[in-house]
Amino acid sequence: MTSGRFQNPASYGVGLALAGALLLTPDALLMRISGMSAFQMLGWRGLCLGLIFVIIWALTSAARRRDLMTLGSSTALIVVASQVMNTTLFPVGIAIAPVAPVLLGVATVPVWSALLAQWLYAEKATRATWVAIALVMMGLALAISDKGEAALDAYALAGAACGLGVAFALAMIFVTLRHNPGLPLLLVIGLGSLISGISGWLITGPAQMADGTLWAALISAVIILPLSFFALNEASRHTTAANVSLLLLLETVLAPFWVWLGTGEAASPRMLIGGAIVIVTLAAYVLRGRRRAVLAAGKD
Repeated sequence: MTSGRFQNPASYGVGLALAGALLLTPDALLMRISGMSAFQMLGWRGLCLGLIFVIIWALTSAARRRDLMTLGSSTALIVVASQVMNTTLFPVGIAIAPVAPVLLGVATVPVWSALLAQWLYAEKATRATWVAIALVMMGLALAISDKGEAALDAYALAGAACGLGVAFALAMIFVTLRHNPGLPLLLVIGLGSLISGISGWLITGPAQMADGTLWAALISAVIILPLSFFALNEASRHTTAANVSLLLLLETVLAPFWVWLGTGEAASPRMLIGGAIVIVTLAAYVLRGRRRAVLAAGKD
């Protein structure tokens, strides 16, 4: 009997993306608890994620020589560079700017994914995807704009630029992996993470790497990031990058609730309303896609 994974690969990919996004939601709380600087977190997160992925690749790959040969290809280099960009810019943006403009920049992931898929691979997003993107962006703008910041200063603009860079990098990774299934996911993502992690250690210095609450940083770096990143990147091979990106935005909405539970920082009414718009939109979008997949399978 054929498994559901292969009967409905798009549904399998959406399920993986949903799991990865939900796993990622406590990450912001752990970053807050750690009390570490941007490059400390970069060092721990990049090094642990990279080592875990590369070790698992070395233990499980049946074609290590071929995988290593692919590292010279342009697509592999794009994914490695994008992962370095992704893992570096997010902690830097959070460190130098208010959270709101950074999150607003990151929230453009589904837009970048739809555009890159169309520009690079002629993969057109459906009308439902664009409607969902528009509604999600409206909800996120409402949720993260309740900071009383009347104008964007240089730091806020720099943070927004970092967020846009993260969004572009994630979208590029998702789109490239989807259209190049032969790329060794664990190796290319692991290598990019290692490069950024080693950079964090070199910038911070080994003597300062243990400053702060180390256990919080390690839970994020050893458990949350590897599981969520693998699920999200693997999902991009089974469903469109726009779908993965939309579900990833659950982290932007649900992370503040984890922070509230852990630190007592209550969510504002605007955060609740905006979060509700995002969650309802994503639920409707996922259920619609699942229903269409079931109908298509029934016709077969």
